[in-house]
Amino acid sequence: MNYPYLLFDADNTLFDFDATERRAHSIVCRRHGLAFSEEGYALYHRCNAELWHDYDRGLCSKEFLLVERFRRYLALTGEKGDPEALNRDHLAALGSIAILLDGALEVCQELSKLHKLYLITNAVESVQRARFARSPLVPYFEDVFISEAIGCGKPDKAYFDYIFRAVPCIHQDNCLVIGDSLSSDIQGANNASLPCCWFNPKGLPRPDNLRIDYEVRALRELLPLLD
Repeated sequence: MNYPYLLFDADNTLFDFDATERRAHSIVCRRHGLAFSEEGYALYHRCNAELWHDYDRGLCSKEFLLVERFRRYLALTGEKGDPEALNRDHLAALGSIAILLDGALEVCQELSKLHKLYLITNAVESVQRARFARSPLVPYFEDVFISEAIGCGKPDKAYFDYIFRAVPCIHQDNCLVIGDSLSSDIQGANNASLPCCWFNPKGLPRPDNLRIDYEVRALRELLPLLD
């Protein structure tokens, strides 16, 4: 495949967001005197995932999502707390933790020799910039495109149009979107008529309503695919 430009999603594609989020949640619970358990974290994770899914579909704003996830979590646990304060501390904790998925550094190092790498993410800008700056990935990426800074996000076609304007050499035939999320990464690539590769480490079944050009279960599978 001849894709000189690679558009990588960040969370759960290169960064181990699940491990990062779990650690951040434990920090916040300890700081605010809330109970931390795997069952409690699973409740928070469910609230958060549901709201991000709504965000991807344009059903809520990011500002609403960030606080509402803690309102719902507190309602489910019956504990007392300030959702806005919980969110502030959670974002600060997330930004201080940069855990990469297995193979992410090695793959980016190798791919950067022949490709231009860009990070594409819907995450909170302050968190993502802090986390990326702390990671060893920085030397291998040309730029980072964060929806909050752009004013629109994946899967909106306007998000990718912005990238095309920012990097004039990129066009629909010479770049590949690589990501784990069907609702933002793959749907976004479909909306923008871009080739895409689904990172599917859990081996989930392919949906019938999306075009998926390539699929990998491990990041290292990208190396022979893009050779």
